[in-house]
Amino acid sequence: MKSSRIVLIAIAVIAVLFVFRGCRGYNNLVSLREQVNREWANVENVYQRRADLIPNLVNTVKGYAAHEQGTFIAVTEARAKSTSVTIDAANMTEADMKRFQAAQGEMSSALSRLLAVAENYPDLKASQSFAQLQVTWKDLEDQIASARQAYNTSVTGYNNAVEMFPTNIVATLMDYKTKPLFEAIVPEKENVMAKELFH
Repeated sequence: MKSSRIVLIAIAVIAVLFVFRGCRGYNNLVSLREQVNREWANVENVYQRRADLIPNLVNTVKGYAAHEQGTFIAVTEARAKSTSVTIDAANMTEADMKRFQAAQGEMSSALSRLLAVAENYPDLKASQSFAQLQVTWKDLEDQIASARQAYNTSVTGYNNAVEMFPTNIVATLMDYKTKPLFEAIVPEKENVMAKELFH
């Protein structure tokens, strides 16, 4: 009789510990998921701020190079496409991330063409409005890099929790899935051109 009571108490203690551990694991997953969602909102915010700066940049360049209409149209179309791709952070997939990155890549490519136009106009590069845009642009690019890094850091923590034992048991039961990292790919030529013009 005593031994069966000890076994029952032991089973009850193990069950309570398992439930406690499961609750802590679940709460940790919720916290990490919300952090990922916050960081992704920051990424979208800085990219939107970049998109909001583009009309000013285009208009400034137009003032000096009005005949470069094809470039202005390409930048405007790329901006429209980049702002139309939105992602629900809660249900983000690898395909969603690739679509977002592709749209931002097209925007960067179109901007590099616009910056190449600016390079051909010394008066434009010397203008006060372009100088102000340079400062704002550099700040935004730094903020984008920081936001992407913060997002990737939070996703790494979240993905580790989803995949590591024993939290992975709770993650599987609650249908928590890993989230994609942000891997921005900007051709080296564009990086060099942006650094020359905006640094």
